[in-house]
Amino acid sequence: MFKEVSVRYTLMSVDSKITTQDDDKVKLSVVIEDEEFDREVGEALKRISKNIKLPGFRPGKIPRKVIEARLGPAAGRQDALEHALPTYYGRALIENEVDAIGPPEIEITSDISHGSVTFDATIPIRPKPSISGHGSLEVEVPSPEVTEEEFQTQLDSMRKHLATLEEAEKPADEGDLVTIDIEGTQDGEAVSGLSATEYLYEVGSGTVLPEVDEYLTGSSEGDELEFEAKHPTEEDSSFSIAIKVGQVQIRILPEVDNEFASQVSEFETADELLVDLRHRMNETKSEQVGMLARDLIAKEIGDLVEIELPEELIETEIDRRIRDLEMRLNSQGLELDKYLEATGGEIEAIREDFRETAEVSARIDLGLRAVAHVEYLDEEEEAFENYLGNMATQMQMKAEELHDALKQSGRLIDVRADIAKEAALQWIFDRVKLLDEDGNQVDSAILEVKEPDIPDMTPKISENDGVSADDLSEDDLMDDQIVDQENNDGDDEL
Repeated sequence: MFKEVSVRYTLMSVDSKITTQDDDKVKLSVVIEDEEFDREVGEALKRISKNIKLPGFRPGKIPRKVIEARLGPAAGRQDALEHALPTYYGRALIENEVDAIGPPEIEITSDISHGSVTFDATIPIRPKPSISGHGSLEVEVPSPEVTEEEFQTQLDSMRKHLATLEEAEKPADEGDLVTIDIEGTQDGEAVSGLSATEYLYEVGSGTVLPEVDEYLTGSSEGDELEFEAKHPTEEDSSFSIAIKVGQVQIRILPEVDNEFASQVSEFETADELLVDLRHRMNETKSEQVGMLARDLIAKEIGDLVEIELPEELIETEIDRRIRDLEMRLNSQGLELDKYLEATGGEIEAIREDFRETAEVSARIDLGLRAVAHVEYLDEEEEAFENYLGNMATQMQMKAEELHDALKQSGRLIDVRADIAKEAALQWIFDRVKLLDEDGNQVDSAILEVKEPDIPDMTPKISENDGVSADDLSEDDLMDDQIVDQENNDGDDEL
C-alpha cells in the first residue's frame, strides 16, 4: 500500500462508520461535528444574505447575528444541511470504500436545530456473485492463419492501386468501371446527391444504391436504364433512377515484379514485398483474433453470473451509454435534445434499446470481478503500483499525489477494480481452450495483444452484440491497407 502523505490533494476525514451490511445494501452512519457544522451554517447565512434586503445593509454584507435574529437560527441550519449533506456523504463513501451503484436513502437521525448533525445513508452496493467454471472454458475463434484467398485479395487491392484502364466492348460485369450519367428523383423532384454526369462508377461497389449495381451488371454502352430503388432508411419510400450507360472499362492489373514492389513499398524485390505483406497480415489477423477471443471469453464469463442483476446496476450502465452517445454527438457538433427532435426519437426508447447490451456488460463486469476475487487477483499490488507509477510519470507528479487525487475524487476504487478485471481476463485467456472453425486448437500465445506503455483502465471490457467468428472481415486484415479509389473526372460527384 502507498503511504498517506499530506500533499496538494488532501482528503478531509469525516466521522463515519458502516453500521449494517447486507449482500445488496450497506448503512453508513455519519456525524457532522457541531464546530464543523457551525462553519457550514456561517457559509449558508452568507448565501442567504445575498438574497434578502434589510435597511442599512448591503446585500451579502448582513452580519450573521442580524440574519439569525430576523429569520431565526433554523433557516441557516436547514440551508447548511441541504448544501453540506452531499459533501459529507461523498466523503464517508470514499473513506469507507463503499462500492455504491445507486443513490442513497438518507435519514436524519438527530435534532438539526442545535449541536452535531447525524444521518444514516442506506446505499445499494455492487453484488459479489459466486462463480465457477471460469478455468475450463472452451471458445471457438477464427483461425489466426491468413488464407491464400485473403492474401491474394490484399495483394490485388495493392495491384488495383496501379492498375490501368482499358476500354472493353462487352457488357459490364462486377469490378468493371462504367462511365454513367445518373439522375435520381422522388415525387418528380431531383434528389441531392443522386445526380451526376460522366461519373466513373465501379460495378458491384455498392456505393450508391443496390439497385444501381443490379441494373448496371450486364448493361452495355448506349443503354438507357430506368428503375425504382428503395430508400435506404425510409420504409415505403423509393427513388426513380434514370441512367445512361457510357464507356465500359476494365482494369489491367500490373504484374507482381520488382518494379511493382519498388512502386508500392520500400522493398526492391517482389519476394521481399510478399514476405513482408504476409508477415504483417499474419500479425494483424492474430491481434484481431486475439481481441475477438477476449470479447468472446468475456461473454462466456458473463454467462456464468447467474444472479438477478439489481435494477440500479443496469440503469447505471444505461446512463453510461447515454453519456457516450451524447459525447459522440457533441464531437459532431450535435446536441442530444436536438438530435432526438430531428429524428423523432425519444430518450426512453433509446434507453430501452440499450437495456439488453447494458445487462450483458453488467454481467461481464460482475463476472470478471468475481474471478479476480476467487483467484486473489484483486489483492495483488504490483499491477496497481506499476499503473500508478507510470501514470504519475506521464502526468509529471508524484505517485503519492496521484494516489491521493484518485482517492479524493472517489476514482481509486474504480481504478483498482479495472486493473483487477484486466488481470482476471488475462488469467482466463491463459487457460482457455481456443478452437478454430475446424476444431483445431489455437495457441493463445500467438494472439497476445500488444499492450500500450500506459494502459487505459477507464473503458469497460467491450462487448459486441451477436459476435461470432464470421464478424472478422477480410477487409480488416491490414491496418495500413491501400484504399482503392479511382479518380472521377466528371462534372459532378455523388
